[in-house]
Parts: sequence; C-alpha cells; structure tokens
Amino acid sequence: MIKGQFPVEKFQSLETPFYYYDINLLRETLEAVKKEVEGKKYVIHYALKANSNPRILKEISSYGFGADCVSGNEILRALDCGFPASKIAFAGVGKTDREIKIGLDNDIFCFNVESLPEMEAIERLASQKGKIAPIALRINPNVDAHTHKYITTGLEENKFGLNKSDLPKAIELIKKSNHLKLIGIHFHIGSQITDLSSFENLCVRAVELQNWFSKQGISFEIINVGGGLGINYHHPNHCPIADFESYFRLFTKYLKLKENQSLHFELGRSFVASCGSLIARTTYIKEGITKKFLIVDAGMTDLIRPALYQAFHHIENISSDKEYETYDIVGPICESSDVFGENILLNQSRRGDFIAIRSTGAYGETMASTYNCRELPKSYFSDSL
Repeated sequence: MIKGQFPVEKFQSLETPFYYYDINLLRETLEAVKKEVEGKKYVIHYALKANSNPRILKEISSYGFGADCVSGNEILRALDCGFPASKIAFAGVGKTDREIKIGLDNDIFCFNVESLPEMEAIERLASQKGKIAPIALRINPNVDAHTHKYITTGLEENKFGLNKSDLPKAIELIKKSNHLKLIGIHFHIGSQITDLSSFENLCVRAVELQNWFSKQGISFEIINVGGGLGINYHHPNHCPIADFESYFRLFTKYLKLKENQSLHFELGRSFVASCGSLIARTTYIKEGITKKFLIVDAGMTDLIRPALYQAFHHIENISSDKEYETYDIVGPICESSDVFGENILLNQSRRGDFIAIRSTGAYGETMASTYNCRELPKSYFSDSL
C-alpha cells in the first residue's frame, strides 16, 4: 500500500493508535501462495502467533489453509475461526496438560514434540483418554538461519526441539507406547529469513535425517519444514509480497518426497506482515540539540519489535507532501527503548499528522501489551472502514 492509498480522510474520526489492514493485499498474498502450492503435495499451516486477529484468521481459513498453533488458546481460536482440527499442528516447548488435553479432545492433526518429557506427558494423557496422539518429532538440524539471535531456533543448544542424540530414546518410547503414533519429523530454524541458502541447508539435513530413520526401519507420512520466510521491510511499496516462487521452488528442487509423503510448511510473517500498518498521530515535535524528535501516540506497547529486536520498519507521514526532514520517531512510553526509528527522512511534520509504521501485520497487534496502563490498539480493515 503506497501513501496515497491510505484513506486518511476516514482516519480523522478514529482514535489513534490503531492497526489498519489492507484486505486486498492479504488476499493477493494468499492467492500467490495458493498458486505456488497447487498440484503439489504441500500443506500450509498458517502460524497464528504472527497475527491472531479473528478477521484475519477467517480470511486465511477461507482459502483452505491449516493452522500452526503454539498454545491451547490458539487452538481454540483457530477452531472458532474456521480452521479444521484435521489441519491444526500444535508446537511449543512448554505445552501444559490443559493444552495437550485441548489438542487430544479436538483430535488435532499433529503434536510437534519438542522434548522427551513432553512426549511422556502426551503419552500419559492420551492413555488416560484412550486415544492415540499423532506426533512429529521436532529435530534441531543445527542450521544457522542468519537472522536475529532472538528468532534463531534451529541450532543444537537451543530450548526448542530434540537433538539427534535424543532420537534413540524417543524411538524407544514410541515403540513401547500404544498411544503415540509417529507420523513425521518437524523442523523450524528461525524467522525473517531472507538468505534462502539456509533453507537449502535445511533440506540437506532433512534428507540425511530421513535416511537415518529409514535405517532404523522407520518411515513417515510427513516432513514439516516449519516457516521463517522473510519479507522486505525496507521497501513495502515496491515489494509487498514475499518471494513465494523462489521459496517453494527451492524445496521442490532439494527435498524429494517419497510416495505417499507430504511436505508441510508453517508460514506466518510472510502471509500477514505486509498487509498491516500501525497508524499513529504526531503528538509533538521536540527540538533537541542535534536531533529533532517526532513524538507519536503509539509506543512499544503497540509495536514492540523495534525495542525487542532492533527491527526496522519503513515509516511514512501520510498527511504531508512537504519537503523531507530528519527525525527520530519515538513513543510516549517511559523507556529509552521506546524508539521506532532514528534519523528517519519524513515529509515535514506537525502536530496531528498521521504517521504510518509499515509492515506491522505480523508480531505487531499480537504482541501488544497494556504496560503503563495503556489500552490495546484497535484494528480496522480496508473493506469495512
């Protein structure tokens, strides 16, 4: 969405800050994914952690995609928004008994198991309910995703997943159990990955591990390669849709499936990031000694990514066409980390101007908090404003 496409006149009556979603762009993105996987044995599970807004979820589920959940409440939200239980995968390192029971009671597609103690817990609860729990072993492939350390998840010494040294014990537990069914292996190496060679390395490791299991006399129905495909945060107007073509082509080239085997993906950010913008109003322009601060009414409570990951977001003044000036864009929160961008070129700004912080449809609204007793931001949609 370019500056001129924001309905600024309709924003005038709305209380800021709020999230604004371009539903047409979301649909174009979903169509692009659907086109790339058509005719292939590929199954997409949308990762709810990226954005769990019910309006967004209902749109995604209407395209026939599944869901990737990391909490019991995400499973319930997915079901409420039209995702079939038969397409829900449940991941996460700290599944509680309550959450495991939610998955079992709803007969979800798969539990992505991340530790031996978790496997024992699922086996115990499934036994109590007289059910067989379908599981995939999340294995750390020790692949560097070349992304921020907080969102790198596939290295060996990591809280996520099983290491190869855990696998003999895992196989032993599964063989002894009447309530666990191993249906596949699962990986997730990180998030916001733009160097696609990381996925090539993942394919190599997946093939190696599948061959190792074959030598143990074990075969699978599925291989789940997780998600992690990044977007272009610097150029949201020119590159609004992720490079799904190159992404899926890579897996087709480097990961050959066996007969009756399907390849599963857990994409989140690349579905929803680009369609969302955080809209704020300029509260003050503060002249510093060497800087000019543009203070907005949105803060790190509404969008924590810049404070948490030092993440970049393209920022625009959608109310002004004046010449450019340099600002530090900051929020009102009583933390020095409450900064959206430093030395940002914006059209000359004044109090009351609308500022759009772009590509915030993923990990924006869903990570918002009420710190400083602030209200959670509302959300609005291009097709219903």
